[in-house]
Amino acid sequence: MHIRPSLTHPPRRRVLRALLGAAALQAPFAALAGFNFFTSEYTATRDELQAQIAKRFPVAERYAEIFMVGLRDPQLGLNAQDNRAAITATLTIASPLLAASPVQGIVSVSSALRYDAAARALRLDQPKAERLELQGVEGRDAERLQRVGAVVAQELLQGQVLRSFTADELTVGRKTYEIGDITVQDNGIKVQLK
Repeated sequence: MHIRPSLTHPPRRRVLRALLGAAALQAPFAALAGFNFFTSEYTATRDELQAQIAKRFPVAERYAEIFMVGLRDPQLGLNAQDNRAAITATLTIASPLLAASPVQGIVSVSSALRYDAAARALRLDQPKAERLELQGVEGRDAERLQRVGAVVAQELLQGQVLRSFTADELTVGRKTYEIGDITVQDNGIKVQLK
């Protein structure tokens, strides 16, 4: 008895070949998680960005030759509504002029974002201190130290890299992409590939 193959179900070999071909086509893109070359976008997740920025801390800078201001333990926040990123960090201010030195606190800085084509890096741009709280200091001393802490935190975060790209990441076949528009989302940052 001879059984004819069903016309409604393609032979298994043809289905298997099609599946393997599709997997092979996607293989070059699998290593580039976050890149979607079909929609010309790259999305960096909040966790990926948090891991990148944590590697660049702690940071510190001297101010007016009498204060040493440091930032550590950064936490990244994303504000899709304002298209801004935010860094909240532990702040330390040390000075021989302070009775209780160092002074500890928390600072939150929000920032626009820009792409630095020469360094292939997504950077903070024009950060602004939104909140600064110090522990154990009151009155005029607190006001002065808050001003110092805000100014230095903004300087330390200006140009801070959130994500850098390699030339290989931005090249597919013979096409090398540039980064275009930057969009902050609630759970990541999306950039246009052009």
